[in-house]
Amino acid sequence: MSITTAKFSRRGVLGATGAGVATAALAGCAGEAAGQDGDGTIQFWSNHPGSSKDLEQAIIDDWNAANPDTPAVLVDGGANYEELGQKFNAALAGGDLPDVIVASDVTWFNFALNEATTPLDELWVEAGVDSDSIVDTLREDYAFNGQHYGMPYSRSTCLMYFNTDVLAAAGLPTDRGPESWQEFAEWAPALVSANEGKPALVIPDGTSYLDWYFQGMIWTFGGAYSREWEPTFMEDASIEAAEFLKEQVAKNHIAIAKDAANTFGLGNVSGLLQSTGSLGGLTESSQVPFITTYLPGPAPGCATGGAGIAVPNGISDERKVNAVKFMDFFTNTQNTITFTQATGYMPVRKDALEHPDEVAYLEENPNALTAIEQLNENTAPQDYARVFVPGGGSRIGGALDRITIGQEDVMTVFQNLQDETQRTIDRDIEPFL
Repeated sequence: MSITTAKFSRRGVLGATGAGVATAALAGCAGEAAGQDGDGTIQFWSNHPGSSKDLEQAIIDDWNAANPDTPAVLVDGGANYEELGQKFNAALAGGDLPDVIVASDVTWFNFALNEATTPLDELWVEAGVDSDSIVDTLREDYAFNGQHYGMPYSRSTCLMYFNTDVLAAAGLPTDRGPESWQEFAEWAPALVSANEGKPALVIPDGTSYLDWYFQGMIWTFGGAYSREWEPTFMEDASIEAAEFLKEQVAKNHIAIAKDAANTFGLGNVSGLLQSTGSLGGLTESSQVPFITTYLPGPAPGCATGGAGIAVPNGISDERKVNAVKFMDFFTNTQNTITFTQATGYMPVRKDALEHPDEVAYLEENPNALTAIEQLNENTAPQDYARVFVPGGGSRIGGALDRITIGQEDVMTVFQNLQDETQRTIDRDIEPFL
């Protein structure tokens, strides 16, 4: 892996040299295994983010009706982003490669780095794609080595969801969330009291991306998972944030649960920290009224996340062009409006917000506007230690489970996390300097 002192983020491109050396042989095998053009069918591997399988199929049906010579087929890639990544890695080792894959905030970079996915810029031109129509912030999340390796698809930020009946009963504002985590700690006893002793907030556990949700919290304390390639778990501010989280769990102010959205929707907690991608499901199924709010500040208090779609490198040029045309259709203005209204994710095309259908929808559903506005006001790119260091997300999530559910010593757990992250960087990143 290549390291540079240049900032890598959605707003700036990381310069890289020697990328993909470690997997050159693997990429070659994948290319040989998938060299056949087949019958022109486009295989789209997805984990159906936001429970979107039926919706994805409907969009594919529209594509197939308009493109009978290059039909697409939806293939289950796994239950989550990680399972899909594992399936794709297996295909790279010699199986038949798909044409398009869902690549998450945690998986896309290593796919690009290892030359498992292909740069899209020249393909955009060849396929007639207007890349400027894509929301700049989201498009630049996939910039690497001067090119782009993904198109935004199911893009999200974290949101706070609050039961408005409980807010009112607690004598708290019903039109906003806490402006800081310190204010949340002040609100929490009143929320617990007003809701029969139930926790004030629930957050998904480490197997369900607690590492993503906590990232904004650690920033507001002045800490971070890393400063570029330098792990910073042992910084005083990082320790302070983790101690705060542990304490809030111990006080029953914060609960940690695998199915946090369901816990909130049933009324078993007053608030929820969850992806905007859960908004569609909660709007349909929640048994309690709720508002959505920004994450506590000071800004930035929230990390961007979600997934894009990418094209494998080891398929023919003809398949790549067809794949990019499909991706452009799949995320076009009308389809991103349809997809995001059903799921809660953010529209990925600039003109979507001006479309009459979207304007009317947001007027009727102000909860859906929160993530769109927060994107520009309260978000930042994720720390390298989570999204670029191999295994970073699961490593941090496991450590946070030990601190919250296990109530283990923060200093001990974070020292282990610091050491393991550094060893991974030394082993998997430093050799590519």
